[in-house]
Amino acid sequence: MALKHNGKIALITGANKGIGFEVARQLGAEGITVLLGARNPQLGEAAAAKLKAEGADAHFIELDVTKPETITKAAEKIRAEHGRLDILVNNAGVFLKGDGPPSLADPEAVRQTLEANFFGVLAVTQGLLPLVRNAPSGRIVMVSSGLGSLTWNADPSWSFAGIKPLGYNGSKAILNMLTVQLAWELKDTPIKVNIVNPGYTATDLNGNSGTQTIEEGAAETVRQSLVPDDAPTGGFFETGGVVPW
Repeated sequence: MALKHNGKIALITGANKGIGFEVARQLGAEGITVLLGARNPQLGEAAAAKLKAEGADAHFIELDVTKPETITKAAEKIRAEHGRLDILVNNAGVFLKGDGPPSLADPEAVRQTLEANFFGVLAVTQGLLPLVRNAPSGRIVMVSSGLGSLTWNADPSWSFAGIKPLGYNGSKAILNMLTVQLAWELKDTPIKVNIVNPGYTATDLNGNSGTQTIEEGAAETVRQSLVPDDAPTGGFFETGGVVPW
């Protein structure tokens, strides 16, 4: 039986491990050609080989969101081989040592966090948007965090209220703004732009201390990648609901 999403092309950044790899695995199981963006060729190739062994049409593509030349090359490669991009998942992100509350955060750690988590996403999105426009109904999914919600950050009763790394939380908050503005800019196109809170998932980012499995953490990103043409755009979602800005 042919899968509904057969023939689609998806690029997932930071896809050699964690949530990014699991998103690629689940999309690949839907019959989608998955391009695994990763900085490290050895790790990226190994991840793609693992998915190929499971039957997915998976390919490594070298992509470091902080190095514009790799974004340009990736876009050229996708254009030459596929001519379009149906799904872009901006998953790559960092949580750096030295980040912390405003009075203590190392400004350089904050700067580097913004470089990867915001400016890198902006560069990738701008570089690949022409290819997403070439798709019949493109999807752009940003991977944010509940820590990027201003509403939750301001709520002392929130269960994660004590977690206030300025760089990380701030980078996700500005990523939320990018999502709202890009969705508005593309509102008259078939492209859907949404942002996801994966939830507290056990990954390398938090020393595997998260309370969710990788599969649970990837679920909403996968869902937003595959939403129908009448789905909303410009929203902040998590499994089971909507996240306040």
